[in-house]
Amino acid sequence: MKITFLGTGTSQGIPVISCPCQVCASTNKKDNRLRSSIMIEHEGKVIVIDSGPDFRQQMLRKNVQQLDALIFTHSHKDHTAGMDDIRAFNYFMKKPVEVYATSFTQQKLRNEFPYIFEKNDYPGIPELNFHSINECANFFIENLEIIPIKVLHFKMPVMGFRFGNFTYITDANQIPEEEKKKIYGTKYLVLNALRKEKHISHFTLEEAIEMAKEFKAEKTYFTHISHQLGLHDEVNKQLPKGIELSYDGLQVSL
Repeated sequence: MKITFLGTGTSQGIPVISCPCQVCASTNKKDNRLRSSIMIEHEGKVIVIDSGPDFRQQMLRKNVQQLDALIFTHSHKDHTAGMDDIRAFNYFMKKPVEVYATSFTQQKLRNEFPYIFEKNDYPGIPELNFHSINECANFFIENLEIIPIKVLHFKMPVMGFRFGNFTYITDANQIPEEEKKKIYGTKYLVLNALRKEKHISHFTLEEAIEMAKEFKAEKTYFTHISHQLGLHDEVNKQLPKGIELSYDGLQVSL
């Protein structure tokens, strides 16, 4: 299994429009972050988690030739806005894309993209098959077992996912104790770490570090990073052993 970080930035990405700060002006490619998303390649199948506004760019940048499944963590625009671009995969693969989401997120997608679901089909619209995620039940894509993990984004439920020894959690500031049991023992852990200052719906850097220490994964990567966190290389130097900032294009092989 290979995991590729397609994007590691928060909702505005980095650089932020009109921002003159040193992070947004950085020439280090690791400081340039598209909206958060990962791609899983497993036994010939390609699965993407979240299709934000940068989805098209991410697919082109990594030269992705197929998309077998798209999984959504939640319904916020920085995670869903690019779903229309699955049309290209429909055209070249000659089949719908399998889309996995909770019933709540499915309804939000129906509201956001009503033309996809209208009865009189319009030529060229995205073709997808919805599959409902039950937060209490594991599910499979082909022979890949996926464990859903319900976290809280302030008061909003968001789904994290565990694939074997890889766990991915974004847009969270709380993980219920019952859900933590699904994470213990993972070798690779991804957590959001927005910035150093307190935030209403995201882990701060300090909070993410403490959470990483609790789970004791062999390697923890932070994602969903804002320009307020600081320069990639400088922040990385301050992190405990086994914890690093992720960056766009980072690959992890299991």
